[in-house]
Amino acid sequence: MGQVNGSGPAGITRREFIQVTSVATAGMAFAPGLASGEAAARARVILVRDADALDAGGNPRPDVLQKMLDRGICELLGVKQPVDGWKQLLGQAATVGIKTNVWANLRTPPCVEASIQQRIMETGIPKDKISVDDRGARRTLASSTTLVNVRPLRTHHWAGIGGCLKNPIMFSEEPSFYHPDMCADLGTLWKLPVIKDKIKLNVLMVLTPQFLTRSPHHFDPRYVWPYGGILMSTDPVAVDSVGVRLLEAKRKIHFGEERSLSQLAHHVRFADERHGLGVSDPARIDLVKVGWEKEILI
Repeated sequence: MGQVNGSGPAGITRREFIQVTSVATAGMAFAPGLASGEAAARARVILVRDADALDAGGNPRPDVLQKMLDRGICELLGVKQPVDGWKQLLGQAATVGIKTNVWANLRTPPCVEASIQQRIMETGIPKDKISVDDRGARRTLASSTTLVNVRPLRTHHWAGIGGCLKNPIMFSEEPSFYHPDMCADLGTLWKLPVIKDKIKLNVLMVLTPQFLTRSPHHFDPRYVWPYGGILMSTDPVAVDSVGVRLLEAKRKIHFGEERSLSQLAHHVRFADERHGLGVSDPARIDLVKVGWEKEILI
């Protein structure tokens, strides 16, 4: 294929390129649960909000977030009890990895990690078969038979947004190889054998989303707001597409003008159109809104 210097097309390493193309050659490089070559018709995303999700200091309330996660699972999978939803998601999983995000300025709340872990244990999977990690994921979570993907939503200097599609990047040998062209082909990441078809749930935390980034690792509390929500879907493309719309709506209110993220975060659309990972078109996303409606924006 003419790769040089150990890298392949879409900015992946030679080894990863070989892994991805091997999977594709086997006829498996399609969205989870779809027949070969079939496009996802529609996707379902749940937005759960609660006015009491944060305390007066802006900190997450663990009991409220547990109820929100439970409500989201029940709405997403059409079950009455959250444990039944988790059993449906996990199937015969022997080990489960929770891919979190620990960026210091806006991390996945530890109480959310603990809540997910608790519900997984209630399905019968012992605690010692559940791992939680971010930056060491390639070492600690790679052997997991099933993965749960959870992180906060924020704007991102290199990718337009940091969402569920980008979160597994630490499974890569060289995360920086996915950075060219605003991380346009992050979708190839999801075809790596180490994570392909393993991620059964995507949880995008929108408790206090960040809607403006000026430079790498930039954080300014003026550009976050208490939205009090959680987005959930089995489709990482759809959940990130909704996240883009939410941030765009907030940017328009804050700045008094359109400040689009869709072009900056084009990896979301390309994950659909180039890589068949899910649905990016809002017209084909069923967004179910549950709970607090004030200033919902979308």
